[in-house]
Amino acid sequence: MAATISGPVTENGARARHAADHVWAIARISIGWIFLWAFLDKTFGWGLATPAERAWAAGGSPTTGFLKGTGENALGGLFSSLAGQAWVDWLFMAGLLGIGLALVLGIGLRVAAVTGTLMLLLMWLAELPLANNPFMDEHLVYAIVLIGLALTDAGATWGLGRLPLVQRTAWLR
Repeated sequence: MAATISGPVTENGARARHAADHVWAIARISIGWIFLWAFLDKTFGWGLATPAERAWAAGGSPTTGFLKGTGENALGGLFSSLAGQAWVDWLFMAGLLGIGLALVLGIGLRVAAVTGTLMLLLMWLAELPLANNPFMDEHLVYAIVLIGLALTDAGATWGLGRLPLVQRTAWLR
C-alpha cells in the first residue's frame, strides 16, 4: 500500500498498515465478486436474481429489467429507452466482467475504478429519486470504495499487483 509516513515506522504502525492492506484486499475481492456474480447470473440465469429463461445466454436482455423499472424516475425516460438495446447489453456485460476480473485479480484497478465508478453513477442516476435516502445509496458507496482501492494500490495484497509487468505498466496498476 502506498502511504506517506512522517516519522519513524513503529512496530504497531507497520502492523496497522499490514492489517489495512488486508482489509483493502478483502474489500477489493468482495466488490469484484459482486461484479463477477452479476455478470455470471445475468449470463446464465442461475436463478438468484435472473431466472434461467431471462438469461443473456437464453436470449434475454441483461439491462431490460433494471432499466425498464426506472420509467417513473427523474431520468427514467432516458434510461428506459436504453433498455434491451444490444449495444447497451454488450457494454454493460463487458463492464461487469472486466471490472469484476480486474478487482478479483488485483490488476487494472485504476481502469476498474474509473469505469466502475461511471457504471455505478449511471445506475445511481437511473434510480433517482432514491426511495430510502435523499442522495446516498450503495452505488455511491461502492464507487467511493473503488476509488480508494485504486489510490491505495490494493492489488498488491492477495492479487497480481506486484507482478513486474503490472508495476511497469501504469494502466495495469
